[in-house]
Amino acid sequence: MKALRQSKKLQDKNAKVKDNIKWLTKKVEKAVGEKSADALELIKKLAKAVDKAVIKKIIKANTGRRKKSRLMKKYNAAFGVGKQK
Repeated sequence: MKALRQSKKLQDKNAKVKDNIKWLTKKVEKAVGEKSADALELIKKLAKAVDKAVIKKIIKANTGRRKKSRLMKKYNAAFGVGKQK
């Protein structure tokens, strides 16, 4: 019974972390789409949340890297970062 309570508690905690990552991802994508000035700040927050989740093994390492990479790719395309003139 105790293990069941513990696993339920951990499941709820992990779900909150994943929900926060999804929420931040949506905010970042919206900010990048609108070319908002605070897009980079939101990306930094998202990267920090993803890194913490990876360290705590809530999400797998490659999944975290992929999320960050895809969002940075969208940011760079929208703001023209890294393009040669």
